[in-house]
This record gives sequence, C-alpha cells and structure tokens, in this order.
Amino acid sequence: MPKQQPDPQRRQLGTFLRTRRERLTPDEVGLPRTGRRRTPGLRREELALLAGISATWYTYLEQGRKIRASEQVLHALAAALRLDRHERDHLFHLAGHTPAPEAGHPEPLTAEAAAVPLLLQPHPAYLIAGNYDVLSHNQAAAQLFPHLFSPHPTTEANRPPNLVRWVFLEPAAREVLVDWEPEARALLARLRTLSTHHPDDPRYTHLIDDLHERSPEARTWWPHYELQPRHSGHKRLRHPTRGTVDYHYTAFHLAEQPEQTLVIYFDGSPTTDQAPPPP
Repeated sequence: MPKQQPDPQRRQLGTFLRTRRERLTPDEVGLPRTGRRRTPGLRREELALLAGISATWYTYLEQGRKIRASEQVLHALAAALRLDRHERDHLFHLAGHTPAPEAGHPEPLTAEAAAVPLLLQPHPAYLIAGNYDVLSHNQAAAQLFPHLFSPHPTTEANRPPNLVRWVFLEPAAREVLVDWEPEARALLARLRTLSTHHPDDPRYTHLIDDLHERSPEARTWWPHYELQPRHSGHKRLRHPTRGTVDYHYTAFHLAEQPEQTLVIYFDGSPTTDQAPPPP
C-alpha cells in the first residue's frame, strides 16, 4: 500500500518550522554545542527541549503528519523559535488556528493608521481595537460622543477609552444613542463574537467582568449568547447642535491588523454624487 502523503498545508507547516529551526544556533538559545553538527541551526530534539514537548511528536509535526498542535504548543514553539508577530500569526494559520494578539498586550498601532481618522474630518471617525478600545479619533467624533475620549468622573482615568464601556456605563450614551437598547444589545453580541477568539486574553475577560459587575443590562443579556459580526449600517444619534441625525456608518478592517476597525459616520444615504470618504 503506497505511503500517504501529507496535505499541502501540513507540508508548508513542516517546511516553515524547519527553516525557522535552522536559522537558530545553540549559542543564541543558550544551549551547549555537543558533537559534530551535520545540519545548520538547532536539532529537532533541541528545539523540542526548548519548547517543552516530545522530540518524537515534534518530528511528526515537522514531517507533516496528521497531528494537530494546540494553541499552547504553538505559543511554546513560537517562543522557542523566536518568531516575530507576523511569523507567529503565519504559524497559527498553517496549524489551523486563528491568530490572536498576545494575551494582555495592546494591539500595535502604526502612525499611518492613527492619522486616518484625522484626515476624515469633518466626518466623525475613530479606530478601535478588537476589544473596542479606541486607538484614534477625530474632533468630529469627540463632539458626537461626549466623555468617550476624555476622562470623566464616572470612569477610571488610567483606562483607555473603550466604546463598550461608554455605551453601557456612561450616562451620556443613553442620550446620544436614540435607540439605546437595540444598539447596546447588538454591541454586546459583537463583543461576544470577538471574545470567543480570545478566551484567555485579559483585555476581554476584564472588560466582560466589568460589565457584569456594573451593568444590569449586560448581566441580563450576556446569558442569551447572541452573536454578531462587525458590519456597516445606520443609527440615529443626537448631535449636540443639530439634534437627532440619521447617520450611516461604514467599517473597514486594517490589512495588517484585521481586528482593528476604522469606523466612519456620514449623513444620509450615499449616492454617486456624494459618497462616503475613502478609508
């Protein structure tokens, strides 16, 4: 019976692991040089030792055999191989897992991305992380969403601005959002969807715990297990000088950080003559 060949993605995973293993030397990882070395870089058993896994199991993984690595093992391999963020995400992708930010660490924000909301003035615009921390915004957004971007007596000053906390815990949000309850429920469903991808990330768990402690609505709705992806749409907002305005909003995901979302608000329905500004 002919030997079964590994599928292409498993072969790519094995090749990726081998090339990253071969670029490291024992000196770089603090291992002694023992005996004559026939191949460049670390041996398989040396990498397995650094990652705290079985050498036989790692060999099977590098050979593209039909085994599945857990996220814990992938994190250990990424640390042992000294992968950068993009290499780590690629490792997770090849192993069939969704790449996730490092637990507890803020998502990196480039200066170019941070500048985009400023370029979209006078249209309200902001950039949010996966957990709804606000990373960047413009003056029109600050005017439309009072107390979201600046410290307020009802919030902790050392926390970054967070859209979910603002909606559920800031009294002004119930005035700005004309249809507060359906908007808040939809936002909670989107947070639920995103948090399932980061079950051990304290950025999400702390936010969810805070909502359960301080918001009776969040405590009531969370057990319903509603899910919703981020999307474009429309909502009615009370502008401080213009009264109730029917805003349409468009959401764009950043190519380098797909969980970061640029949100732009504009009045009325877009037409061929008056389209929303480009991202």
